[in-house]
Amino acid sequence: MLNQIDLSRIDLNLLVLFRVVLEERHVARAAARLSLTPSAVSHALGRLRLLLNDPLFLRTPKGVVPTERALELGEPVAEIIARVEQLIGSATPFDPEQSGRRFTIGAPDAVLVSAIGPLLQSIATAAPHIDIGLIHLMPAPRGGAIGEPWQQSLDMLERRELDIAMLPLPAVSPRFEARRLYEEEFVLSMRKGHPFAKAPTHAAFARSQHLLVSLSGEPRGFVDEMLAKRGLERRIALTVPNFMMALAQLSGSDLIAALPRRLVEQHASRFGLVLVELPFARKPDTIRAIATKAAMKDAGIAWLMQIVVGSIGAGRR
Repeated sequence: MLNQIDLSRIDLNLLVLFRVVLEERHVARAAARLSLTPSAVSHALGRLRLLLNDPLFLRTPKGVVPTERALELGEPVAEIIARVEQLIGSATPFDPEQSGRRFTIGAPDAVLVSAIGPLLQSIATAAPHIDIGLIHLMPAPRGGAIGEPWQQSLDMLERRELDIAMLPLPAVSPRFEARRLYEEEFVLSMRKGHPFAKAPTHAAFARSQHLLVSLSGEPRGFVDEMLAKRGLERRIALTVPNFMMALAQLSGSDLIAALPRRLVEQHASRFGLVLVELPFARKPDTIRAIATKAAMKDAGIAWLMQIVVGSIGAGRR
């Protein structure tokens, strides 16, 4: 017969504390989030170590490092907490027409600018009392984790700082649920009457002065990487920190820029812009709506995901 587990020894708050320490990897920061003292967090971790028969977190000069057992427990603990939240919340079932909840959605600025209008309209129609917070998500700067430019955004989802993120990711780990929204292509954009639009040759492309959207100001992007493979380079005459500023700068100059097609098509008339195809083939980026599987057990977030996919995705370009 299996040993009976004395559930009276288990405090649900210990699981919440475990999740926060796992996310922060630092006792003092976890204590601040939990409104506890660092000594109280350390004492609670001691109780958890006895319950789970594992050190769980090892101290380092920069914080704590989870053991392999702690990493294994991360997802199950998050699911347990989500189920408890769902159970408690089930006393008042989620009703979008009556709910006054606030949800937080994050995305890169090009996605927010070009896709958020239909979403907000759908939410306002179906759930007039629900409030939305939008957060500008940014990829990690070059030199960060290779191949994981959006890891910080995924971490925000796991910490429940975001309910849903819309990101250009080909795939996500099993801890997340991802729904395809649309394929994003890049095009060259410039003011109406620009000489390049009349003769978009490779030579003209090389001679042109280019604008690049670069948060850090680094004058290098995917276009430069593709040119380098062909032994070519271009002049980046101006970098700007966001796409809306790029549209404004293009409208009053002779600069050209590679920008998302969806963004340019929606705002071309407003800024007096035209577009032409890139001089080389590039695979489109798939924009996906992403939430943790634990969060999707929340009826409100499941509803929000359905609204996001229905208003932005569903075959729309």
